[in-house]
Amino acid sequence: MFGKKANQQEAAHSTSIEDGALIDLRSVAKVYHTDAGNFTALKEVNLQIGAGEFVSIVGKSGSGKTTLINMLTGIDRPTAGEIRVAGTPVHKLGESDMATWRGRNLGVVFQFFQLLPTLTVIENVMLPMGLANLYSHRERQERAIALLDQVGMMEEADKLPNRLSGGQQQRAAIARALANDPPIIATDEPTGNLDSRTAESVMQLFGSLVDQGKTILMVTHDPALAKRAPRTITLANGELLNEFLVRALPTLTHDLLLDATRQCLATHYAPDEPIYRPQDHADHFYVITQGEVQVFAHSSAGEDVLVDSLGPGQYFGEIGLLNGSLRTVLVKAASAPVEVVALSRDMFLSLLRASGETLDEVTRSVNQRMDRLSLLGCPV
Repeated sequence: MFGKKANQQEAAHSTSIEDGALIDLRSVAKVYHTDAGNFTALKEVNLQIGAGEFVSIVGKSGSGKTTLINMLTGIDRPTAGEIRVAGTPVHKLGESDMATWRGRNLGVVFQFFQLLPTLTVIENVMLPMGLANLYSHRERQERAIALLDQVGMMEEADKLPNRLSGGQQQRAAIARALANDPPIIATDEPTGNLDSRTAESVMQLFGSLVDQGKTILMVTHDPALAKRAPRTITLANGELLNEFLVRALPTLTHDLLLDATRQCLATHYAPDEPIYRPQDHADHFYVITQGEVQVFAHSSAGEDVLVDSLGPGQYFGEIGLLNGSLRTVLVKAASAPVEVVALSRDMFLSLLRASGETLDEVTRSVNQRMDRLSLLGCPV
């Protein structure tokens, strides 16, 4: 087959961005001034995250992950650019307004839990409510009890944090993060100090929160953990990699993906508009970033056959590039508007030369797609 159809989570992501992003970063940069000179932690980051998304943020040490999460949560301010959350220009808020905004809109879960050691579990959960002055004392207690029950910690409500296991402390920290019913939960290596079984229970809890409509941002260095989130944001040297290129060519190194991100060109197509036709020269490799494309081939029986439908994160155009031939199929936008990013032939082939694993994967794709055409009686 030419590829698997976009799954429901991918479709939901596309819809949420079209309908308006909850979190919107525009040309965000962060430069730190040190005795050793200026250090640019983020460069021209553009990012939109929809309400109810579960997003992992990954990258090597020093790539800008923590700086990005600090920008998203208002813990730090950008040197340049704009950050809006639910329409609020967070980058313009003063310290007092920022504290109020953060208390009502964000819950933060840390790797090391950060529970106050002299307060009981229920007192830790009630604390943000008092700081934000959102509930009466009675309501705070009732709400804390309900949240601890939600995370399976009711029986530990009156214990001090040092009487809890790591997993219990993290569950208590999650309950505290939910205290003011914020729309966004930000987590930094939330399972870094947990065993695999406890980490799994925490991830399941995050999944249930997303089902309830929460937006979760999770910084992690663990690739397996990152895959649990429907969407992954990857940083390299302070720059955001094109997430659809990452999904299409996952075996490329971050440095190669960064080169590709810098050189890819985005193009939009109206419904039913051809992207290329048979006999066109093969000059670009394409990755779908929005919408659906359809692939048609002319069979030996003289009929146009629908070969496949492809969605976000899938690619096409590699057969002609590898075979050095003209296009043999028609590829066009389906019923919805389509956006693709394109890499030139030279750039695409240089990536394959630099990554044998990616060359093997693309070659397998070529063979599968040519077999598919043969089965349908279409020339290859």
